[in-house]
Amino acid sequence: MTLFDLSGKVALITGSSRGIGKAIAQQLAAHGAKVVISSRNADSCEAVAAEITAAGGTAFAHACHVGHKAELQALVEATVAKWGRVDIVVGNAATNPTFGPSLDTPDEVFQKVIHTNLLSNVWLCNMTLPAMAARRDGAVIIVSSVGGLMGSAHLGAYCISKAADMQLARNLAVEWGPHNIRVNCIAPGIIRTHFSRALWADEKRAAHFARMSPLRRLGDPDDVAGVAVLLASRAGNFITGQTLVVDGGDVIGGGEPLL
Repeated sequence: MTLFDLSGKVALITGSSRGIGKAIAQQLAAHGAKVVISSRNADSCEAVAAEITAAGGTAFAHACHVGHKAELQALVEATVAKWGRVDIVVGNAATNPTFGPSLDTPDEVFQKVIHTNLLSNVWLCNMTLPAMAARRDGAVIIVSSVGGLMGSAHLGAYCISKAADMQLARNLAVEWGPHNIRVNCIAPGIIRTHFSRALWADEKRAAHFARMSPLRRLGDPDDVAGVAVLLASRAGNFITGQTLVVDGGDVIGGGEPLL
């Protein structure tokens, strides 16, 4: 268990009031980290922090809209004021307000997707990596998507933003690796969350997707959270600049595209 021990570490997770982000926060806390719960909804953040605390973990809540740079800065400052530093950053917050071909995606919608899914992660890393470098220790995990590995007739802007997140991880891994900072992506497939509900809410559709998967099921948030624990802990000390695909084998399974 010592390879996965996160005792004494401080983890800041965006978009952590539900879904994958919440599961990552819960599992990091279960492995000893102090976790910061953040999303736009303050009440939801407080509820998750209370849930983690009741389970024996350590957490506090700070609402933040990642699309607003000043709010991100305030989130980082609140974390440092509370616990002195940030050791682990998980960029999970994302948006996808459009469905359809790129031709029909208005400029302002495309810009919102890139702003939220990519630029906010750039900002957050710029706000936290220098202090990590000073301590010569840190881990960044960006939650991307299998959409970043394939084209899509309906989710073009989203997939482009998620591919960019993968390149962001590669670039930051090169820039900050000499300071003993690791930067990686996780690319989930279809995970049963509110965010992806349109893909699995219909039972027949969900069953179809499950049949196409080599593991014959859809994913659960903890399937992703376990990988986050790996990447955040000493068990992942020699992994950097990578995108770990967590999709039950969909991408390599030879079935029809899910997106």
